[in-house]
Amino acid sequence: MTHAIRMHQNGGPEVLGWEAVEVPAPAAGEVTVRHHAVGLNYIDVYHRTGLYPLALPSGIGLEGAGVVTAVGAGVSEVTVGDRVAYAGGPLGAYAEVRNIPAHRLLVLPASIGFETAAAMMLQGLTAAYLLRRTYRVQPGDAVLIHAAAGGVGLIACQWAKALGATVIGTVGSPAKAELAKAHGCDHVINYSSENFTQRVREITGGEGVAVVYDGVGKDTFMGSLDALRPLGMMVSYGNASGPVPPVDPILLSQKGSLFLTRPTIVHYTAKRADLEALGAELFAVVGAGQVRIEINQTYPLSEAAQAHRDLEARKTTGSTILLP
Repeated sequence: MTHAIRMHQNGGPEVLGWEAVEVPAPAAGEVTVRHHAVGLNYIDVYHRTGLYPLALPSGIGLEGAGVVTAVGAGVSEVTVGDRVAYAGGPLGAYAEVRNIPAHRLLVLPASIGFETAAAMMLQGLTAAYLLRRTYRVQPGDAVLIHAAAGGVGLIACQWAKALGATVIGTVGSPAKAELAKAHGCDHVINYSSENFTQRVREITGGEGVAVVYDGVGKDTFMGSLDALRPLGMMVSYGNASGPVPPVDPILLSQKGSLFLTRPTIVHYTAKRADLEALGAELFAVVGAGQVRIEINQTYPLSEAAQAHRDLEARKTTGSTILLP
């Protein structure tokens, strides 16, 4: 018998229960992974609250790293004993041991440990598809990254800087401003005391940025559109402040023939070849030291509810991991 976090209803952190579970032998195409570390991400909150509805009861969590302990029939991607990591589902990462489709796993390079992998996979692969696929950042681009001191933000700022961009980040406190500056931000805007749209215009000489990467949602969406240059790309990839209200497409025309997209990692990694390519880019920049993974909080997996409370209260910076 092993343990996992399970939820039987949507609600606050208190719905996350630590339960004894049985893990059967892996089915065809599946492997069993014993986790050494599990990642915490804001999408977990969306699943818990029901913003992203689940069939209940359900496990939770989309990211983990560990060792393959058994393989089902027909598995060719990994073998028993491999050090692996994954992100993006299926749900159930908040567990000591789990079964998962083998095609979702990436074998870890020797240079990357379990805790680093669990801290970086979902946020790092998100940064990878945002910067390399959704809008391919070019040297000289000015980019705006909201929540620059968050998990995705710290990775994306460093990566964008390594790509030769002028990186503008927004944060909510002076402490987070210092953190963002130390991780690639050329300019940091404290949106609690400054108008970020006006500051972006000042920084870019009135032109605006090529792309906005916005995981905040409702509170920053309209200002983000106003921070873009003509033909700029608005990438809305999260809702930390709440869902974005409906938008009339004519608004995009009026503000400069803007592009708007709402991507998810699920579609960018649905094909095995795409997952492997993005993973290789992520492992390369982390391995080269161009992107440092900051694990600033750790919790026992059994205390996932407290981790959620702190995440929602914006008490966390960088990456947070749960330890089985």
